[in-house]
Amino acid sequence: MLMATRRRIAALREPTRAARIARLLWIAWAVIVWNVVFDHVIVVAGREYILAASLAVARSAPFARMDDWMRPAVARGLWTASLAALAIAAGGLSAIRFAVRGRDVAQVNTCA
Repeated sequence: MLMATRRRIAALREPTRAARIARLLWIAWAVIVWNVVFDHVIVVAGREYILAASLAVARSAPFARMDDWMRPAVARGLWTASLAALAIAAGGLSAIRFAVRGRDVAQVNTCA
């Protein structure tokens, strides 16, 4: 049982498999960050709308429309979240590519 576990862990440490796992983890991290950033932008816009609506009621001003607050927030959230996720994915995948190339160059130098 212990040997089988060690073999499985050793198989995960093979360079090609480790690079594949690292790519998947960076992509998963980018997706998670996209969701968190988008959600944060929407929540902040919702709070700002609630504040504006309550101030409008208190001042007897025209009713604040939710659409006027949330539509721009959705667009802003899409752009902000996409840029954050793109930066994370590009940085992580570039680092993996750099590491894999560095390993390949090191293998060529040691074989020569």
